[in-house]
Amino acid sequence: MRHSALGRTHWASIGTCAVLLAGCGASDESQLRAWMSEVKQSTHVTTQPVPPPKEFTPFVYESGGAVEPFDPQKILMAVARQQQARASASAVKPDLERRREVLEGFPLDQIHMVGMMRKGGNNVALVETNGSTHMVRVGNYIGQNFGVVTRITETELVLKEIVQDAAGEWVERPAKLELQTVAAAPQQGSKR
Repeated sequence: MRHSALGRTHWASIGTCAVLLAGCGASDESQLRAWMSEVKQSTHVTTQPVPPPKEFTPFVYESGGAVEPFDPQKILMAVARQQQARASASAVKPDLERRREVLEGFPLDQIHMVGMMRKGGNNVALVETNGSTHMVRVGNYIGQNFGVVTRITETELVLKEIVQDAAGEWVERPAKLELQTVAAAPQQGSKR
């Protein structure tokens, strides 16, 4: 009895599916086709005309009597003019015939300003290098780059060095040494 009840439900569900599938038959498809043909007939395609392309006229280069931009003679003349302009404009160069001073044997980073005093109405800087103290006045040379002292104040020594740039030309470069202050060392035997 149980077996027959299952069989009936099984057959009932198969029957329901068959009825539903029959409802999706050719009648719905014909309605769909009719609607599509109606929409095709009522819809009109609109297009905008494409403008004609612009006419291209190529540029004609006629060198004729013009000078070639990479003519070797033209390049040599330009280089010569440039060197001549540099030579007239560049009056900066070190005096290589002058006798070198003691402090020109040391790089500027090894020279330290340790004090300043007035002597004869002029400021004199006290500089130290390699364990020795030297007096320096305006006009003295120090450092290995032809540096001439231009000004001395209580806190700094200003100089103008002459160095070569990347092109090999001599140029002036400002530099300065600032007064080195030494912090007082703590005394031995002091109690806190």
